[in-house]
Amino acid sequence: MVSQQTLTRENGQHATQTKQPTMVSLLNLSKTYTEAEKPHVVLDSIQLDIHSGEFFVMLGKSGSGKSTLLNMLSGIDTPDNTNAQIIVGDTDITQLDERALTLFRRDNIGIVFQFFNLIPTLTVIENITLPLELRGMSRKDSNQKAQALLERVGLGNRGESYPDKLSGGEQQRVAIARALVHEPMLVLADEPTGNLDEDTGDGVLELLLELTRDAGKTLVMATHNPEIVPLADRVCRIHEGKLVIE
Repeated sequence: MVSQQTLTRENGQHATQTKQPTMVSLLNLSKTYTEAEKPHVVLDSIQLDIHSGEFFVMLGKSGSGKSTLLNMLSGIDTPDNTNAQIIVGDTDITQLDERALTLFRRDNIGIVFQFFNLIPTLTVIENITLPLELRGMSRKDSNQKAQALLERVGLGNRGESYPDKLSGGEQQRVAIARALVHEPMLVLADEPTGNLDEDTGDGVLELLLELTRDAGKTLVMATHNPEIVPLADRVCRIHEGKLVIE
């Protein structure tokens, strides 16, 4: 496992030991699915604040609601209850219409998925520049920014390659670069090492934490891997619809 010393602050303390502004607030968040014609409560009146620059980890078994909560933070999924609030920065995303929510997610949120979700018909550099070009940045400027980030993730010479020519670890490094290239205020990672072997996963995790902490970004990760716990600023477990801070 990657060393905690490498990934914590220079003074050896976690970020939340110094009071930071709130980046995310969840209020009265509930979600229920129907399974075999029976209601299944996944999230039950969740209340949570996540601080700016924090590495916040959500633990829980498969089906516990980790991915559902991440999807709500990104606006991909919505709460059941009308009194719920999901505030990211200064914006309550539950109040945005579909177009405004899409634009907010494009500009302010970066997502790292377990299965990479790279576009197979685009080259590595094209995958990374896509968020920038969607925001209107010129191809020249977006290519320069993406190339600089490719150098940071150790793939500076793979910009013209296609995803299927890369290993799993390399694809996840590209996915991390894509998630960070537009400098989002919030980075969400859903089991980012779950599709990788242990050694490769350790390297990807170290890279993700290094890049987000160097940039002062807030990182929220869903995982079932308890080895990540010592690296986190705070950890919660989702159990029977409730968040338990550990």
